[in-house]
Amino acid sequence: MSAEEKTRTSGDSPREQASGPVLPTVNPEAEKALPPKAGVPSFVYVVVWITLSSSVILFNKWILDTLNFRYPVILTTYHLTFATIMTQLLARYTTLLDGRKTVKMTGRVYLRAIVPIGFFFSLSLICGNLTYLYLSVAFIQMLKATMPVAVLLSSWALGVSQPNLKVFLNVSIIVVGVVVASLGEIKFVMIGVVFQMLGIAFEALRLTMVQRLLSSAEYKMDPLVSLYYFAPVCAAMNLTVALVWEFPKVSAEDFYRVGLFTLFLNGLCAFLLNVSVVFLIGKTSSLVLTLCGVLKDVMLVAASMFIWGTQVSGLQFFGYSIALGGMVYYKLGFEAIKGYAGEAGRHWAEFGNSRPVLRKISIIVLALFTMLVLIGGVAPTYAPDMVNGAATKMGMSTV
Repeated sequence: MSAEEKTRTSGDSPREQASGPVLPTVNPEAEKALPPKAGVPSFVYVVVWITLSSSVILFNKWILDTLNFRYPVILTTYHLTFATIMTQLLARYTTLLDGRKTVKMTGRVYLRAIVPIGFFFSLSLICGNLTYLYLSVAFIQMLKATMPVAVLLSSWALGVSQPNLKVFLNVSIIVVGVVVASLGEIKFVMIGVVFQMLGIAFEALRLTMVQRLLSSAEYKMDPLVSLYYFAPVCAAMNLTVALVWEFPKVSAEDFYRVGLFTLFLNGLCAFLLNVSVVFLIGKTSSLVLTLCGVLKDVMLVAASMFIWGTQVSGLQFFGYSIALGGMVYYKLGFEAIKGYAGEAGRHWAEFGNSRPVLRKISIIVLALFTMLVLIGGVAPTYAPDMVNGAATKMGMSTV
């Protein structure tokens, strides 16, 4: 056959179909995007942490003051013993404490680092619980606003950071706010303030020592792993103090008055708070934790007014607002606050456009709440004893 007679047929003739089944070139199942796994929203962790943190404070105040269980060191010892048992069980039967396997913990490190930190942790818990015997929850939260100042000063004293005049002036706003709030406190008890200040100082030293310990990568620990190491030391130290100070005075009737089940719930609530902190830090940011702390403190002040009828003056609200503003400014900085404020303004405008009725209702409720708080703060105190005394002098009887 000549070259001219040759024709190309490969492009014209169809290819023969295979007799067997044809495999698809693309997996149809792979083309379908897998639906994202339903996870727990971040706001759930925030709500749980705020609820547990507030519940522990209110629970302790209720047991120590309302139920008249006047043994704060015994209560703290119980909390730490409960935490020791629970962390040992979690380490044995769950993976929540697997982070401890990466910590190079030796006997030398334990004695030189963990024990001193546990010592200050123990003192801070004892002083903090003693405060509930003398001060209201609202005033305690106002005094706690000075914690950033104490941490800053302790970090300078221990050489963790260098002194800075600008930073010191920033945190001075917090001190001014707390001083103003203290001047407006109606039931000011000096011994209670002293215990609270000591508790804040011990806690600041503890946090600074923890920061110095965790500066090395080989000692990175989450809050639950830290509790695993610190709880036994603190429980032993608190027990030593309780044996000398409170156990000679306590009786079985004191425990029965509170109730064993109530004590169990109190210990469980305190422990779950430490667990919630681990999840909150893992799912959110330090900014969220800071803002949640401010929101929690404000809610506790309101809860103290509602549950125990704590009187908070207008001067206290003014001073506490200054302290909270100074704390947020110190932790975030002006530029960050400006950015978040602008973003919040945009969201608020979008909310008003999409749901104008709800926005108006929110504004009205906020205005009414602010007005009631201010009226309650500046209103004169009703003193039945004084009225009864005046009536007696006038020859009148009171029912």
